[in-house]
Amino acid sequence: MGLPPGFRTTNLPRSVKPGSTSISAALDAVRARIAVASRRAGRDPGGVTLIGVVKTVPAPLVQESVAAGLADLGENRVQEAQHAIETIGRTAARWHMIGHLQRNKAARALELFDRIHGVDDAGLAEVLSLRAEAAGLRMSVLVQVNVENEPSKSGVPPVAVPGLVERVAGLPGLALDGLMSIGPPVETAEQARRHFGRVRALRDATERETGVKLPELSMGMSGDFEVAIEEGSTMVRVGTAIFGARGA
Repeated sequence: MGLPPGFRTTNLPRSVKPGSTSISAALDAVRARIAVASRRAGRDPGGVTLIGVVKTVPAPLVQESVAAGLADLGENRVQEAQHAIETIGRTAARWHMIGHLQRNKAARALELFDRIHGVDDAGLAEVLSLRAEAAGLRMSVLVQVNVENEPSKSGVPPVAVPGLVERVAGLPGLALDGLMSIGPPVETAEQARRHFGRVRALRDATERETGVKLPELSMGMSGDFEVAIEEGSTMVRVGTAIFGARGA
């Protein structure tokens, strides 16, 4: 798919190589796969939110996806989100912060996003809550967990999840309703099943221990979202399967 004449490509460090399939057709294919995976697990496909990951995606492609009905967009960094939102529009979709958030970016994140997926320590949660209260907001958040204790990834270890959930749930500026996790690198989607099952089991155990309801599970990406749905995911973060492969 070519870009419109005169369009200035993103100045971010990586690019997207669109496939031959149109964005609308790619979205239809992903939605069909979500529906099949949901029904295979005895679930309503309407219970799964598709978040299009637009990191480094040129604005016309994002606009095309929104026009095709993609209602949720995910960005990894505050600065990149600001650039995208200035072009696409703050109210064009629901914006999700799906990357690691630094405390000094909390105030800006509250302006840009409708949900923050990566709350992984009490200090960040407290800053977000204070900033949200000052702005008259109650921000939707998820606690990020690192069930495999991978050093390269953010998130709290399983043992710390109940304590952080109780702390975040008690903050007046935040509305906690679930957990988020990033799966380990695997060769096949089926190999990720154990990880997603552990996240779901951790959620269930945390609900029993704390009494805090955590209906949302943000887990699964382009290579494994069907398995994630079968294991209980309610939000899948899909980039490549919609927009094509990212360049180096």
